[in-house]
Amino acid sequence: MQGFEFYCPTDIVFGRGAEDKLSAKVKQYGGSRVLLVYGGGSVERSGLLKKLEENLQAGGIEFKSVGGVQPNPRMSFAKKVVREAIDFEADFVLAVGGGSVIDTAKAAAVGLANPEADIEEFWDKGKKIKTCAPLGAVLTISAAGSETSDSSVLTIDGTGKKGGAHADIMRPDFAIMNPELTFTLPPYQIACGVVDIIMHTLERYISHVEGNSFTDLVAEALMKNVIQYGRIAVAHRKNYDAMSEIMWCGSVSHNGFTGLGRGKEFSAHKLGHVLSGVYDVTHGASLAVMWPAWATYVYKDNPNRFAQLAEQVWGVTVGTPEERSRAGIRMMKEFFEQIGVPTTFTKLGIGVLSDEDIEKLADICTKNDTIKVGVFHPMDKKEVMAIYQSVNK
Repeated sequence: MQGFEFYCPTDIVFGRGAEDKLSAKVKQYGGSRVLLVYGGGSVERSGLLKKLEENLQAGGIEFKSVGGVQPNPRMSFAKKVVREAIDFEADFVLAVGGGSVIDTAKAAAVGLANPEADIEEFWDKGKKIKTCAPLGAVLTISAAGSETSDSSVLTIDGTGKKGGAHADIMRPDFAIMNPELTFTLPPYQIACGVVDIIMHTLERYISHVEGNSFTDLVAEALMKNVIQYGRIAVAHRKNYDAMSEIMWCGSVSHNGFTGLGRGKEFSAHKLGHVLSGVYDVTHGASLAVMWPAWATYVYKDNPNRFAQLAEQVWGVTVGTPEERSRAGIRMMKEFFEQIGVPTTFTKLGIGVLSDEDIEKLADICTKNDTIKVGVFHPMDKKEVMAIYQSVNK
């Protein structure tokens, strides 16, 4: 096991009616003027936005609400939210939504604390984040785990690139998590969230680092749990037990706990981010397409690791390590398909791409072949193209 530091200070308020504690939590973390950030009309139609605004008002907290965050959130919109926060003289940023909204709110909190800075420098140029305004989240989509993570991803307008920023100081001060707030999600969105949660765990699990017995057990149990309850949730979206298991697993999957003692891989994320950036496809769906393709390409680098995944998560105990590896990868892909998530470009909705389009994707992913992608199996442009081609059908 490698040495590590683990810091996850987010205050979790979980369960039915958790949102009723909003104003008390905002005050607890120093908020008196709140910029509330949300996405589309679902938060309005469900009545949640009005309920939260009334809660803040009853608590004597000034607020301004800003909607319009899109999936695969844009840097340009995040900059707009930063300006709104500064003009309002906010001292707290509140995200109401899923990963896209929370990632945008994180950018707003960083921009609010650094009013002279261009936040694009943090997300696209690697500038270190040293200060961040207080931040909270009311979760409505179980998927990205951004409510407890140290990261935020934004699409850089006009480039097809996604920029990521990481800093412990960006972890929300609190996360309000009521599974009932996810009951209105369509099955496809639930399924894509299930994939994202599994992938946040898998991208830490596949590693050459040995000797992480407890971390392995945590990761394996989380994946089995999400697979079990994911099937139920997609079919019965108002099943409280299923939606609560998925919601909590989503937070744990991306707060760093499932990968302690080894580094992060995230090759499938990097491959998938390019698809989302260029074609604006759903993030979880892009991962369902790319992970089986990536795993099939690299499993021979450490078949014992993939065989352990197959045995502990899927119950595959027969065959050589290579045979068990292939079986486990196939079963993961079949699970994605069973819950209605695509595993090829055509099913993803972007069609069969030309060789030129494939090369463009690989160029973005590898920065024109100047970097290698991944840790488990560092990939150059040619290898990235081969993986994209394997699902180009």
